Amino acid sequence: MVKRQTAPGQRKNVEGSIDYDVKPAKSMEKGRRNGKIIEYGLLKFSISHSDLMDDQGVTIRVYGPVGDIEKQLLRFDCFDHRPHYHYDPDGRNEMHFIDLTTAGNPLGFAINNLRTKLPVLLENAGAASLVDGLSNEDFKETLDEVETFARELAISGRRTVTHNRGETVIGVGNIKFGLEYRNLVSDGGMAIHVLGDVAGQEIELLAFDCFKKNPHYHYGPRNKNIRIYWDKTMVPNTLDWTFKQFKFRRLGEMINRAGYPGIASELDEDLIAEKIPAIEKEAWSIVKTQETT
Repeated sequence: MVKRQTAPGQRKNVEGSIDYDVKPAKSMEKGRRNGKIIEYGLLKFSISHSDLMDDQGVTIRVYGPVGDIEKQLLRFDCFDHRPHYHYDPDGRNEMHFIDLTTAGNPLGFAINNLRTKLPVLLENAGAASLVDGLSNEDFKETLDEVETFARELAISGRRTVTHNRGETVIGVGNIKFGLEYRNLVSDGGMAIHVLGDVAGQEIELLAFDCFKKNPHYHYGPRNKNIRIYWDKTMVPNTLDWTFKQFKFRRLGEMINRAGYPGIASELDEDLIAEKIPAIEKEAWSIVKTQETT
């Protein structure tokens, strides 16, 4: 925890530590991983990295006292795909999406608005009494610290995964299909890896883990790493579902979503359609061998 010098609205107790006379917010610890709290006056900036399986990014929470209760006043969820922010998240929870087209980088959007509009943001969150002292140099230094840590965490906190490329690898145009049967401690099943070259390096573009207990697939395991868990009631045979996506020519759209539009635009769809039946046959052969021995 980083503490700033005493600011307006703050007092020191006899031992020299900060005494706010407010109750801590119960939600403050919720979802915080590898994060940090930076304080200024009665405000606390909590910076953490949020991983929602299908989205991820830095979250900045602003806490402060309202009456004798410390509340979460603002929250900026600077996610890859659905970035948004909240006023009074634990109360009326007024939420607005961040337009990636007009606002640009969500973290930059959040930091810029904290620097230039925090007083009016706090007023709308129901904490107008906390706006004093937010224009002096000490506060600017606090936001510099918030920004530095948040931008570092945006890189270091990102969750990615590196799989094996597969025991059987079949090239089809500008991509490859890697096939392997994965035996984990408490799960396992057939895995399909879709591979491509990025700047001369082989990268896993998509991964389909057709496991028995927790089947799921990844968009860009080493990039965005969006994970989708199948509903086994709706999709009882996940390997069959996977090959249907290939047959329905959805690979290009999926690779594009994974963050590799250049590879997606150069797919040879006709060649893939020609090769998929043999690849599917090989995959089922591996399953049969592994599950009958």
